[in-house]
Amino acid sequence: MPANLLRHIPSVNELIEHPQLRALRDKVSHSVVVSKVRALLEEVREEARQATADIRLPNVAELAERIARRVKQSDEPRLRPVINATGILLHTGLGRAPLAEEAVAEMTAVARDYASLEIDLRSGERSQRGDAVEGLLRELTGAEAAVVVNNNAGATVLTLAALCAGKEVVVSRGELIEIGGSYRLPDVMGASGARLREVGTTNKTRLADYRDAVGEQTAALMAVHTSNYVVVGFTESVPLADLVCLGRERNLPVIHDIGSGALLDFAEFGCPGEPLARDSVKAGADVVLFSGDKLLGGPQCGIIVGRREPLAAILRHPLMRALRVDKLTLAALAATLRLYRTPEAARREIPLLALLTTSVENLRNRAERLAPQLAACSAIASADPLADVAYLGGGSVPTQQVPTWCIALSPRNISVERLAAALRTGTPCVMGRVRQDRLLLDLRGVMPRHDVDLVSAVAALGEAPPAAEPVVSSAEEQPAIAE
Repeated sequence: MPANLLRHIPSVNELIEHPQLRALRDKVSHSVVVSKVRALLEEVREEARQATADIRLPNVAELAERIARRVKQSDEPRLRPVINATGILLHTGLGRAPLAEEAVAEMTAVARDYASLEIDLRSGERSQRGDAVEGLLRELTGAEAAVVVNNNAGATVLTLAALCAGKEVVVSRGELIEIGGSYRLPDVMGASGARLREVGTTNKTRLADYRDAVGEQTAALMAVHTSNYVVVGFTESVPLADLVCLGRERNLPVIHDIGSGALLDFAEFGCPGEPLARDSVKAGADVVLFSGDKLLGGPQCGIIVGRREPLAAILRHPLMRALRVDKLTLAALAATLRLYRTPEAARREIPLLALLTTSVENLRNRAERLAPQLAACSAIASADPLADVAYLGGGSVPTQQVPTWCIALSPRNISVERLAAALRTGTPCVMGRVRQDRLLLDLRGVMPRHDVDLVSAVAALGEAPPAAEPVVSSAEEQPAIAE
């Protein structure tokens, strides 16, 4: 590196007085612009110090343009709406189930103003925040009582801590699940203060295994729905009704963690085998645990329903306050549950159910209509309708497949990875899936109202989406800075 190269790097003052950055300082704070200027100049100096060949330093105008771009990017919210064309309807990274318009409206109403979160407006007395949804949950599941916490993992920890701390919980080895984020049932049980008592084997557990494990230290029997894997072949498991009979015989509560949970039979959507909360309550489970933001199609929360006595103990536990939900969650959950009172309304208005009930012919027609529009975009070499399969979930319910139609995009002059990245970071954000050098936009998870946005997002890319900006360039690419 020439010894005088660093002298040609502009100063902070020189850059912030550039017209483009002067205009930017009127929109954002002076300190934000200065911090971005200093950070980029330090990067340029470091690149120059480490250079082993002649390099070209960017001029003032180029640096100002990069700084303005960084300021704009830093001002954008990290949490942004995304068009989900991945083919995974309950995508954890994309927030799982989108909410019904009714739920969004109720959240907005209670967010904008004060709300009757813990006040009974009829009596004027203090109330429990869970009252906003308990009646609906009891009605829809047939349970005697209901409690709502932040998620189903929280529901599991709280239930075990309230009912089983210091004692054993009997669980089949084949149900010791691990889900995303290294959530392992044995670890959660340990954190709750309960002790795990494994019975049976990975593929076979009989009622006698549970019976033989029951002793003076047993606090509960637990059954867990293995929503993210399936054991097939030489298998045997114990029906919930039989486990309940054993619980009654030994005076032990039965806890049923049904995981994703459902209030409608998902067999009608082509996804059989998902347990219904009402069925678990009807079978006699004392406590039933499930999520609000998966098959139910509501906000993130953990729902606990069951008999009045164990749920009263759960509600009294000190962890309840740490795991309780806020007014926005309760508003969204209440609105979602009210839709389930009329199953036809739930199928129509709850986005997850509406996406699942969309016919394959409808998806094919949309794909065939959109493909020519996308093929006409300058960044796309070809766009072809393609029949495929989508998945109900990724980490949860990953084996549930539903037929779908996609548009397979082949990019022009760029790699498919670069095309995917450009759409992912564009406006609107679009996420698809890459397969065999093509980007598949799966319409099963795309609301019809977003079809026009898909075309706009691809059209906005131009012929070649910009690559990541270089801090400095090689001398062969551009002329060196003038002295």
